[in-house]
Amino acid sequence: MLYTKEAKGTVKEIGDRIAAAAGDHKFGVLGVHDLRQKMADKGVKYDHECLVYEVCSPQQAKKVLDADPSISTALPCRISVYDQNGKTIVATLKPTMLLEMFGQASLAPVAQEVEQAIESIIDTACG
Repeated sequence: MLYTKEAKGTVKEIGDRIAAAAGDHKFGVLGVHDLRQKMADKGVKYDHECLVYEVCSPQQAKKVLDADPSISTALPCRISVYDQNGKTIVATLKPTMLLEMFGQASLAPVAQEVEQAIESIIDTACG
């Protein structure tokens, strides 16, 4: 269900590489959520770094949304970069697994293409 890799570098460094690699794969970064900062803003102390990148390929998203607008609840795709036990981890939910929940078998090829691209983005960022 998850694609996970350990990365060499800080959460910020790997996050910057995610953003660069996303562009190389024709994905845009729609937003970045710094969960530690967001929680601190609400008075909740969270000691770990965690950046969540929202990435999207507009062409692929259109194919999916044209077939079933309810899939918008699973978009955009997210890539998390976080520290855990002194290691920097990068993870994403596999698009193929998410799409299965919507019962849209005809979209399997699109999900596979997106999944391959996101895994490649992560692999590139993790070096």
